[in-house]
Amino acid sequence: MNEALLFAATSDVSGKVRGKAFPLSALEKRLGKGIGWTPTNVMISCFDGIAEGPFGSLGDLVLIPDPNTRIDLDLGQVIERVMLGDIRELDGTAWSCCTRSILKAAIARLNALTGLQLNVAFEHEFQLVGAPDAAGEAFSLQGFSHRRQLGERIMGALRDAGMQPDTFMREFGADQYEVTIDPKEALRAADEAALLREIVRLVARAEGQQASFSPIREPAGVGNGVHIHFSFATDDGRPATWDPAGPNALSEPASAFAAGILKYLPTLVAFTAPSEISYLRLTPHRWSAAYNNLGDRDRESALRICPVTAQDPEGIAKQFNMEYRAADAAASPYLALAALVHAGCQGIEEALACPAATQEDLSVLPPEALAARGIERLPETLEQALSRLERDETVRGWFAPVFSEVYLAHKRGELAELEGRDPAARCRAYLKVY
Repeated sequence: MNEALLFAATSDVSGKVRGKAFPLSALEKRLGKGIGWTPTNVMISCFDGIAEGPFGSLGDLVLIPDPNTRIDLDLGQVIERVMLGDIRELDGTAWSCCTRSILKAAIARLNALTGLQLNVAFEHEFQLVGAPDAAGEAFSLQGFSHRRQLGERIMGALRDAGMQPDTFMREFGADQYEVTIDPKEALRAADEAALLREIVRLVARAEGQQASFSPIREPAGVGNGVHIHFSFATDDGRPATWDPAGPNALSEPASAFAAGILKYLPTLVAFTAPSEISYLRLTPHRWSAAYNNLGDRDRESALRICPVTAQDPEGIAKQFNMEYRAADAAASPYLALAALVHAGCQGIEEALACPAATQEDLSVLPPEALAARGIERLPETLEQALSRLERDETVRGWFAPVFSEVYLAHKRGELAELEGRDPAARCRAYLKVY
């Protein structure tokens, strides 16, 4: 007779969900004492190599599952039971390299600084691998109908997991789809983003297919982005992002928050676009992001003010939000969001003024014209982004010193595993693991 197992998990710095399983009958015990974890696990790359790090064979940690994150996904012949959690030291304190704990610290900084709640929604794009895709089906009924069963099963699984499904659509790329869910408070939104990726992969596998969230499938192809929408609310739930009299119609804290993201964005991409092939996507004319600019209804801006359909002030305030577009699913949602929150808090602390939103093709402007407006080209390789992070004392100061050391070593180890491969081979490698 089989014994039911529950998988306790963490979303690590490679964006992979890793953990250990234990008998479901021992859940109450594990909620208290956790399950053993090893510090060097943080050095495991997305390709399962282990980069050189500070821990070696030393140290012990515990992974404490959070019952608020539990999902029981019935796939027919098997039920996948998963619970996300926090990695802690043996004395119960947060481990400095736990991505979920890092996000909690960023949220606490924002709350202490502003008293505001951050509401977040992650939009995910993915592609199905292996099956031939009919040409000419972008956004079409036929393209959607071809995968209707998969889409309906995914949306049902998300609802069963406690999420609120929003849309499922056939996207532009080869066998590419987008799935969105409603916004939640920041930590819950990151939990749901991590679980959504796993649910999509599991449901696709149950349908005899393989789903990949890889940043880009082939060098000349269409990228798979993760768009992070965010807005602010007071502790009693009133919207706090929109101010018709503010610059770009942003409230004072939202404006400074956006300015912080823009200022530190060339460094942030080390966390939000953390694979070598992420930078094939972050190029002009791919509807992604290539500059640290704020855009108004511009899908090539790194940070976009989203349009609203409401006409009355109350409705506009509820709908008004911003969208960060320089992210992909090679990033842990916890770490990507933590970096954005810290950058926004830095902007508030520095009382930064938000620049005017752009509505133009920045790639045709000379560098001196861009520099005069505080706009710069984002790093064009992961190594460039990591070097920028290494030099940026402010951004590294948002995290424990050991985390910055670990992150840089981890990512450079990942790059070393790709040595000698051309861009197409690198894309194929990432396609398999994400």
